[in-house]
Amino acid sequence: MPSVEVRGNSIRVKWWSGEYHLDDAGKPTKKKRYDSASGPEPGVPFADEDEAYTFGLDRESDVRNKRNRRKATERLGMDEYCDLWFAETSLRVRSNNTYKSRLNSVIKPYWLQWKVDEITPVEYATFERYVRGKYSHNYAKNVLGVFKMLMDDAVVRYKLRDESPIVEQRRRGKYEKKQTRRVKRQLPTTAVHQLACNAYTVWGFPGWAYIWTIAFTGMRPPGEMYGFQRGYSSVHWPQSEPDPELREEAVDRYQHMAALRVQYQAYKVSRKSFLATPKYGSWRTLVIPPFLHAMHAALLASHREPWVFLSIAGKPLLETDFDGTYWYPMRDGAKARAAGPQKSRPARPAIPAVPELAGEPIYRLRHWHKAKLDEAGDISRVAVEARMGHELPGVEGVYSEVTVPMEERIVEYLQAVWEKEVVGAGLWTPPFPTALPDDLLGAAPPLFSGLPVLE
Repeated sequence: MPSVEVRGNSIRVKWWSGEYHLDDAGKPTKKKRYDSASGPEPGVPFADEDEAYTFGLDRESDVRNKRNRRKATERLGMDEYCDLWFAETSLRVRSNNTYKSRLNSVIKPYWLQWKVDEITPVEYATFERYVRGKYSHNYAKNVLGVFKMLMDDAVVRYKLRDESPIVEQRRRGKYEKKQTRRVKRQLPTTAVHQLACNAYTVWGFPGWAYIWTIAFTGMRPPGEMYGFQRGYSSVHWPQSEPDPELREEAVDRYQHMAALRVQYQAYKVSRKSFLATPKYGSWRTLVIPPFLHAMHAALLASHREPWVFLSIAGKPLLETDFDGTYWYPMRDGAKARAAGPQKSRPARPAIPAVPELAGEPIYRLRHWHKAKLDEAGDISRVAVEARMGHELPGVEGVYSEVTVPMEERIVEYLQAVWEKEVVGAGLWTPPFPTALPDDLLGAAPPLFSGLPVLE
């Protein structure tokens, strides 16, 4: 029930706002939050105690029927709320940058003059039409996803609204065809081989090895490939493993198999290079066939940098425009060109396009790897999903374990694919690069890059 206080010539009524005070962690406590008023409107006092009491009863009725609103002085603007919400999120660095961009570029400018609790389903529907009409399907979907999180937290976590303005219901009226996943073109080994040949023309032996590494390991490009360091290659690992417990276990397990370690991905934040954990924290060890191990050994013997794969200029790939300089010519082909005035642009012949990869990202090779393993028919699903960096759901994921015989089968099968579909088919392979003499360059190359690591 509301309480009325008379102080001199003023009459004030207090009522429970339907909310609770929050603790330091932002969680509701048992302490109730009260609102109060000195008149039915700002600047207009109550005529008597009965009017004040009736006003309080009406406000409590609003609370019970979810019609209540915070006082104007306490209501939060959307721009301020976006900053508050973003500051309280706990995300990885790249996700932080993505969310911040969507907030500052689209959401905050659109809702700049609005209070959090003013947005109704009608206004949200207008916003949704605006976003979908102005931006691409994927970008609009992501922006609306962030806005939904904003509104859900405004209701559940911060108690700034009674309910979300986003009404999810089954569609009625005009039929809209459901968007379907794009059908993948068949990608035969000959197409992957042509891509690797194109990479050799563009980039040399590092390009050749880069394509086959993704195709036969399923490592995620570009991050995991950019972050692949000498110390985690099968040439040096597991003896180079910094963690003594993991090193001891891996040395014992991989005595007769070559294995590399996916420990980091590399990317840039504010023009600075960093290492970070792989996507979803999917650290993993990948056994590789002998032919790929030999490629990596030859590649690492040809340079002394800590990264396995270097750019045309011998720099980290993170410093390049990879799509424009490497991927598009390898995938789409390019005309012949003469040597440029600078040594960094040598002459090269015409490059044929790979039709099966038209419009596809390089990530398609990771899909090819998964499909190739599934083709075998006798490779454990547990081992395949672990190799891809996925977690199996439910009881299967809890009790599953990748065994040595499973990994031996993967090595055997992948080597057989190479020998039958590439070598056995008479497809061209380039000569290995000449190893650099150790006595010419002096000290041994560093195993790891020394870049800072972002958790």
